[in-house]
Amino acid sequence: MVDTKRWFVIINPTSGNGSAKKLWPKIEALLLAYHFDFKHEFTKFSKHSQELVHKAINQGFRNIISIGGDGTLHNIINGIMSQNVVTSSSINVGVIPIGTGNDWVKTHNIPKDLERAIQIIKNGNTAQQDLGKIELLNQSSVPIYFNNLAGIGFDGYVVSKVGKYKHFGPIAYLVGTIMGLFSFKNFESEITINSEVIKSKSLMVLIGLCKYSGGGMQLTKTPNPYDGLFDISLAGDFSKWDILKNTVKLFNGSIVNFKKVKTFTSANISIQVLENQKPFIQADGELIGTGDFSVSIVPKSLSFYCK
Repeated sequence: MVDTKRWFVIINPTSGNGSAKKLWPKIEALLLAYHFDFKHEFTKFSKHSQELVHKAINQGFRNIISIGGDGTLHNIINGIMSQNVVTSSSINVGVIPIGTGNDWVKTHNIPKDLERAIQIIKNGNTAQQDLGKIELLNQSSVPIYFNNLAGIGFDGYVVSKVGKYKHFGPIAYLVGTIMGLFSFKNFESEITINSEVIKSKSLMVLIGLCKYSGGGMQLTKTPNPYDGLFDISLAGDFSKWDILKNTVKLFNGSIVNFKKVKTFTSANISIQVLENQKPFIQADGELIGTGDFSVSIVPKSLSFYCK
């Protein structure tokens, strides 16, 4: 039986270096104070959120609250997109952000203050943004969806290292960026955007829907999660010195004006890596694989509570 008035709450107890687990009693009290009728479960392993979403939808829930960081939300969205019971946009997602980066919520002005975030959900205003669909080529795997930003190259390498620095909080990505300078090597690739084939040696290729990633970095030019297009940045053959002297520009958005960065908008992109050593691919700060892949837009497929 479908119940549009009940809420399924998913808590990642490890988010924010364990803050989500510590704060749950306070969040639970606030949800009760605002008269939410809800069921809740804690995630117990990687990608458990996806299983919990399937379970919730099969039980008739159509409102889901994510308590955690960008990775928790990423997995909840992949749970929604990988089920075939209902259309994805009929599931409404509320977010109470407790994570390392909390990047997606910055675009939509969802506050980290617990009560204010709950008030936004309670108010009932929703919006529908686009999602990206990643298909790993020459591999037998299911599609992976992202709601914020995906990329290949240096950003994926940083994500592979950042776990050990998460105790630093949001600057963990900056620390990972600096540490990654000493071992990452730029890669040759063939990139197809809007029927144009670009052969390039690159630091990274970034495919953005929203404005912020990597703990507040702004790596794409004019991303708009509602316009049916990706905002793409191709960072070319950067040297280590190029990265160091432009670190501030990573955070204020002006990196897209650097001479070695090219920007595009498109609803599709494909990347073929011309190296034996394949660089990491990341989506919403989660490692999803290596090698060749294609990305396409899925318009207005995420419904979420907003101001």
